[in-house]
Amino acid sequence: MATKDIAASRAAKGRAPHRRNEDARLAILGAADELLIERGFGGVTVEGIAARAGVSKQTIYRWWPSKIDILLDTLVEEADRRLKIPEDGAVVDAVRGYLRALARFLAKDDAGEILLALLGEAQHDAETAALFHERYLDPRRARERALLKRGIAEGELPAGLNPDTTLDALIGPIVYRALTGTKVSRPFVDALVDRVLEPTG
Repeated sequence: MATKDIAASRAAKGRAPHRRNEDARLAILGAADELLIERGFGGVTVEGIAARAGVSKQTIYRWWPSKIDILLDTLVEEADRRLKIPEDGAVVDAVRGYLRALARFLAKDDAGEILLALLGEAQHDAETAALFHERYLDPRRARERALLKRGIAEGELPAGLNPDTTLDALIGPIVYRALTGTKVSRPFVDALVDRVLEPTG
């Protein structure tokens, strides 16, 4: 089976059915998160998650194919809560606020640790990379791109601005600093936005 097909199959299985016991689901997600913080990505195992959450391995495997799927569920849910992409208001201000939130998320939120861990693992495993793109990176990039396109349509951003190149220029330095343990300060984020999103008028 092609990697893309595998990723799609795994992603579908990773989404919680309504019949899933919510308490057990949250316990499993929380256990995976805690173990990642305590032991790093390599120290997270399904056996360890089951023991920490107080459930059987069979319960986990009924709901998720692997620890990657569990971590992705945690990341997606937490990012949807803490990294909301504004849909109205001035676009440059919205981008500035979003990037400040991203910097905080990566530095202080347990789910930010998951994001960085998955970024690292995706460099070594094609299946992880495909699933990471499908479940998190691509949907989020689509919403980020829509924000910049709104700015172009409303005349706040230059007509010739390339959304993807611009997003790489905005997000790349923040993620790089987080990956290398360098502080991402508010002045750094603000200077980045000012430099990349030059006003049109």
